[in-house]
This record gives sequence, structure tokens and C-alpha cells, in this order.
Amino acid sequence: MSQKETTKREGEKVKSVRQAVIKSIIGSQIIETQEDLADALRGQRIKVTQATVSRDIKEMMLIKVPTGDGRYRYAYPMQNAVIFTEERMQRLFRDTVVNCDYSENIVVVKTLPGGANTVASALDHANWPEVLGTVAGDDNIFIIVKPKAAAEIVTKRLMSFLE
Repeated sequence: MSQKETTKREGEKVKSVRQAVIKSIIGSQIIETQEDLADALRGQRIKVTQATVSRDIKEMMLIKVPTGDGRYRYAYPMQNAVIFTEERMQRLFRDTVVNCDYSENIVVVKTLPGGANTVASALDHANWPEVLGTVAGDDNIFIIVKPKAAAEIVTKRLMSFLE
């Protein structure tokens, strides 16, 4: 086995362990933000960056659910089919999205701080044929659409979730 293959396998093992710890953390603590999750992982002696936590949240399809006191926390999804219903998308958009606009074949969605990854994950799993993919930051999402004419259609569909 080459050095590159060995390094890749070791990285996959580290990620697998880290994601198992994330699942345990969010099952036992109220984690509201990516930074809270990164701090909790560091408390478990796992070194992480915000970018790594963001990727893990997306890969694990973590969602934010209400805590009952007006706050939200990360949770592990039980069934993806239930998570991304149109009703949930509307609620997620009303609670998180500030605005949407487009230029050429890029749609930009602005969210409240910390909300972009959850919304991007929901959009990724919506499997809209004109959406090639999303890139999420903390409070902005770039959605790449094809063909270029679909940008306006996608933006209108997204804005309808805010009504």
C-alpha cells in the first residue's frame, strides 16, 4: 500500500471516529452553533477547524430543531424523507433565510448567521434537477444552476418558501 493510500485510510478512520463523537455530543448536549460543536469536540481532545465541522454537519445531514425555548440545536436526522418535506423547507426558510437573488447561473441565498449549512443541506437533498450544487458559508449560500435561465426560476421557488 502506498503512503498516499495509507494516509487516506488514516484520515477516513479519524473522520469516522470524529463523526461518531459528534453524534454522541449532539445526543447529550444542546449544541446551537458550529463553534459550540467545535468547542465540544476540542473538549473531547479532538482537534478540528470550523471548516471540518461544517463538512461533518453537511455529510451527517445534521438539522437544527427547536429546543422549546425559542432556540435551535443540532440534531441527527431519523429519516431523510421526513426531514426535507416541503413544509419543513418552508419553515426552515422562514426561520433562517433573509433574502435570495441571482446573477447569471448563480443564486445567492442570505441566511441568519450559522444558518447557511442547514439550508444548503436541505437544498442539496431536494434533488432539484436544475441545481448542480451548493456552497455554504456561515450566512451565505451559492447555488449553481443549469441552464442559466433556471436561475430566475429557482430564485422564485426559493422566495415562495418565504411567503
